[in-house]
Amino acid sequence: MDDSKGLSYFFLGMGVGVAVGLLFAPQSGEETRGLIKSKAQEGGDLIKKRGEELRDNAAEAIDRGRDLVKTQREQLNAALDAGKQAYRDAVSSTPGRSSATETL
Repeated sequence: MDDSKGLSYFFLGMGVGVAVGLLFAPQSGEETRGLIKSKAQEGGDLIKKRGEELRDNAAEAIDRGRDLVKTQREQLNAALDAGKQAYRDAVSSTPGRSSATETL
């Protein structure tokens, strides 16, 4: 059985189980509706809380990523500056240098 059929059978079975559970519930219809409503609210609150946690985690990850990019950019700029300076030093110590190489 492939995964899509398995998943659809799972949801079908879950739906049948819920329907049978509601039919044979020991509470009255009004009590059952109240119970369903309270459980739905609890589920909604849980989803909202989890969504807020995920949002906060994503914001932290984005901040860490920005800091990492900033650090990498600073390191790259420092390496480029060091390379330019090394080139200037090498060119200035070479006898017979031309004025075109001094523009860096």
